[in-house]
Amino acid sequence: MLPKFCIVRYLSLAFLLVFASTCTHQKARQSSNEICKNQGIEVPEWARKAPIYQVNIRQFTPEGTINAFSKHLPRLAEMNVKILWIMPVQPIGKLNRKGPLGSYYSIADYRSVHQDYGTLDDFRNMVIEAHRLGMRVILDWVANHTAWDHPWIETHPEWYKKDENGRIVPPIPDWSDVAQLDYSNAELREAMKNEMKFWIFETDIDGFRCDVAEMVPGGFWSNTFRELNQIKPLYLLAEAEGVEMHENFHATYGWHLHHIMNKIAKGDTTAEAIDSYLETQNKEGYRSNMQRMYFTSNHDENSWNGTEFERLGPLHQAMFVTMAFLPNAVPMIYTGQESALNRRLKFFDRDPVDWADFPLMDFYKKIFELYTTHPAVTAACPTGDFLRLDNGPYPNLYVYMRAKDDKKVLVIANMEKETVTLPELELIFGEWTDLFTGKKKTIKAGTEIALGSGEYLVLYI
Repeated sequence: MLPKFCIVRYLSLAFLLVFASTCTHQKARQSSNEICKNQGIEVPEWARKAPIYQVNIRQFTPEGTINAFSKHLPRLAEMNVKILWIMPVQPIGKLNRKGPLGSYYSIADYRSVHQDYGTLDDFRNMVIEAHRLGMRVILDWVANHTAWDHPWIETHPEWYKKDENGRIVPPIPDWSDVAQLDYSNAELREAMKNEMKFWIFETDIDGFRCDVAEMVPGGFWSNTFRELNQIKPLYLLAEAEGVEMHENFHATYGWHLHHIMNKIAKGDTTAEAIDSYLETQNKEGYRSNMQRMYFTSNHDENSWNGTEFERLGPLHQAMFVTMAFLPNAVPMIYTGQESALNRRLKFFDRDPVDWADFPLMDFYKKIFELYTTHPAVTAACPTGDFLRLDNGPYPNLYVYMRAKDDKKVLVIANMEKETVTLPELELIFGEWTDLFTGKKKTIKAGTEIALGSGEYLVLYI
């Protein structure tokens, strides 16, 4: 089977010509249909080039409502967001609650909308408007546990896991505000499937982001998704990492790469660890249709581990650029990132984002635009080749190219703490367009490309 990408250090023109010829020959031997067999479950057409935006309704606006958030939909569409991941909007349990308002993931009623956020009609209208603007909506789904005051605790205690004394237990001791469901019970499995159906039928959502998905048996996901997909083709994102999750999900978290970026910023590893990560993915059997969601922040990271500015410092943009165009990549940003939010949002209380300015909106907009339009970049099969280029003596200079036929994207990201000069590479000679300036840039013999610490360059043909 054709490898889905090639990682190469181009040392000489002769070597790269031999290598390019080999890759081209391999690709020519197989049609697109043949190459795409056994590449993972088929990704819906609309999700193959679809950047994700994570929406925290509670913190998005001063009002903290669905209707107030909906006013931002045109701006997000303009930013080339294609999928809105809406964090849970259901009522939050009061029993054993953490903090004044509780965790979004402690759900007391799967079929209702939290009164602080609005109504089911508000949610339905938000989905309609998102669809009108060309975006899809996936809802965060918490199947592993419920709040302690969810009605099932009283009506169906047999649906929950219990200790040796017959007491219902949390999934882990620290998650004291939720009770662990027991998926060995067939009635529970049917009930949870019906709760998910409700949101598809009633609000026309386009999929689910499934919380702690690997804590729920794969058989439940398989049987449930088989039935739900008969209603409409869904997009399914798992909060999990592991190739086996792609038996049921289109996308998984790229946690390992996220942690590599944190370590690079701290000086605990180098960008060469990205190569090892990609090689490991290939060996583990990740295929072209197995999407990996890459990010520099999300609700957990922001609240508990720090903002991208705290963890990655001045390298955060270079790191996002690096991840956005990798094989299998689906770039994602969290509420407030386009506003350069440098504050940890409270997890259990109101803490609205200050939307006074959008200094990074154009940055994300341009990345998302290239991601959604360039033929060499797609998180589905068939996809463009991945060519890792020579970074010279700089272990934290990361250079690669995506190529499909005569269309190319060149990414150069300097994660060193000093200014670096790119080695001369004949492979990249030609006339390019700079993604961020829109200007033409000719690279030829003698062209010097120097980047300061944290600087980056994205060129395309």
